Amino acid sequence: MTVEQPIQVIGGGLAGTEAAWQIAQAGVPVILYEMRPQRSSPAHHSEHLAELVCSNSFGAQASDRASGLLHEELRRSGSIIIATADEFAVPAGGALAVDRGVFSQTLTERLANHPLIDLRREEVHQIPVDGITVLTTGPLTSPDLAADLQRFTGMDYMSFFDAASPIVVGESINYDIVFRASRYDRGEAAYLNCPLNREQYLQFWQALCEAEQAELKDFERETAKFFEGCLPIEEMAKRGEDTMRYGPLKPVGLFDARLGDFRDPDNRSKRPYAVVQLRQEDKAGHLWNMVGFQTNLRWSEQKRVFRMIPGLENAEFVRMGVMHRNTFINAPELLQPTLQFKTRQTLLAAGQLIGTEGYTAATAGGWLAGTNAARLALGQVPLTLPNTTMMGALFDFISSASPKHFQPMPPNFGILPDLPKRIRNKQERYGQYRDRALADLATWQQQIAASDLHLSA
Repeated sequence: MTVEQPIQVIGGGLAGTEAAWQIAQAGVPVILYEMRPQRSSPAHHSEHLAELVCSNSFGAQASDRASGLLHEELRRSGSIIIATADEFAVPAGGALAVDRGVFSQTLTERLANHPLIDLRREEVHQIPVDGITVLTTGPLTSPDLAADLQRFTGMDYMSFFDAASPIVVGESINYDIVFRASRYDRGEAAYLNCPLNREQYLQFWQALCEAEQAELKDFERETAKFFEGCLPIEEMAKRGEDTMRYGPLKPVGLFDARLGDFRDPDNRSKRPYAVVQLRQEDKAGHLWNMVGFQTNLRWSEQKRVFRMIPGLENAEFVRMGVMHRNTFINAPELLQPTLQFKTRQTLLAAGQLIGTEGYTAATAGGWLAGTNAARLALGQVPLTLPNTTMMGALFDFISSASPKHFQPMPPNFGILPDLPKRIRNKQERYGQYRDRALADLATWQQQIAASDLHLSA
């Protein structure tokens, strides 16, 4: 079947990039709209597609972790985002992290060169009335389009605040103090660790609590509701003296081999009281991301307070932490698990706009929305993923949760259906979730392929 009218994808982030690629790979023409560089956003720094604005990490890589399982499901489903992330991965212990500049530039070139993708650098002010459309405008949807979406849905946006961590130049780090290690020596020793004793930690904590925050923009000041999975470090500090030590600064499982074996009871006194971790940002190791240090402090305050961290006394920052508002729709009221709008079947949405949280979840939404948009164009039935897969469970959740209390959801094992038999050991339980998900995904893919082949015969 030949499709003449192109599908329109609005927004060139992770979800939009994935959606456009899946549509084109299905043999359907697609117009991908991205307003940058014609119009910039408060969070982006380049004009490339699929720019990673917060961190360069897609989360844990192991398939018995929620994000890792989602990686593997997408990998087995032909995701262009995950394939490119694998291609340009940088050392990050057990995480999938990428050289973000090369990653987004490569994706931009691949989509721009695809014969069925028409990349247009212009702003879309209204939801197209005709044809099949995929909305992937993300948390910073332009005001005109946001207003039109609000009119279409008949309800207000919901919102939370998201923040990005600072990035430090590797040459400015004091390697006499920091040490390389991954937690519990798992995988390659890919993290740099800044150890703090109790006195240093308390001084840092106090300074962080007292540091001056940046003034919010007018559009952000209306509602300042933080998402718990991306809490600014200063907000975490204000929750209590030890909150950071049980969060991003937890010292457990981190050992400096230069001081002897910390697992030796005689060396326990040498264990750090808290640890700030730095994750490699680029393939060459020139840049390092401060893990868990999302922040809205003034830039001058960030430099002053973060240089109190041992090993970062002379830190040179190539990017300071920033904070911006994320917006999302009330997906349980509006969307089906196919990511089609209930009131307009030819309109689909994906990414953070629909209330999924994280890079990989945005990619997964783009994959499903793009796949289903192409199937609609080809006269095929849209797909609903098995809810025993991480992708299926995520979209089942955002389309069926309580609308009254709906909040963004990252991939996690808590949204998967229970296993037939209760397993107390967490690692074994997660492994069983993984095995079931990947087996059910394979069976589902075979069934869809057989069904499509039968219908086309």
